[in-house]
Amino acid sequence: MSSGPPQLREHPAPRPRRNARKPARRDKAAPQEPRAGKKKGWLTPKRAVILATTAVVVVGGGGFTVYTAVQNASAPKPKPLSLNEMSKIFGGGDPFAPDPESDVLKAQAAQALKADRLAAERDKRRKLSPIKIVKEAPGGGGFDPKQLPPGPANPSGNRALGKQMLEARGWGDQWGCLERLWTKESGWNERAMNRYSGAYGIPQSLPGSKMASAGGDWQTNPATQIAWGLGYIKGRYGTPCGAWAHSQATGWY
Repeated sequence: MSSGPPQLREHPAPRPRRNARKPARRDKAAPQEPRAGKKKGWLTPKRAVILATTAVVVVGGGGFTVYTAVQNASAPKPKPLSLNEMSKIFGGGDPFAPDPESDVLKAQAAQALKADRLAAERDKRRKLSPIKIVKEAPGGGGFDPKQLPPGPANPSGNRALGKQMLEARGWGDQWGCLERLWTKESGWNERAMNRYSGAYGIPQSLPGSKMASAGGDWQTNPATQIAWGLGYIKGRYGTPCGAWAHSQATGWY
């Protein structure tokens, strides 16, 4: 036996233990973050096309608008229609000027009315009214006769409307003359027709189609008839009192 010291054996270092848990597998469908340095730019081709189209529309549309405005400003203004031109469209002739043919018919109607009233007094008969309320409006001037709607007219409402339209013309002090004139002529009934002359409407236009110069609804609309009548009085007699004075002197206006 050797008496020397015992020799020590070298043992290998312990190996590290492997983790029993396996690393989680990545989902193949999960999106991967873009790598640094390859960030997508804001101005994509699609956005560039949209911006270019918008610029063309805005600039082009603005230019067209300016061009149109300049053209409209430099274009000659249309000449307004004269009274004669307008009346030709709606029936022919100046609706406010003296009409010898109509004046003769009015005078003859006034004489016929006077003769009938004298005969009624002599025979002790009831005097016949020169006004008849028709169920069909007359035609003329390109207008066909028109069946009037059922139901009565509204003379009291027409009076109120006439007064309002008269005042709008600055003729408030002429109301008494106009009220008496059209009461005598039509009773303020838009369906009134003179049984002797055929004059029609509240102002008793002869022919009735002359009122078309004030509106295409002259056969049925009291406002259109009144507007025409006021214009006729102004053009022919100056004022309603002038027309009333003429009616008192001759039996017509």
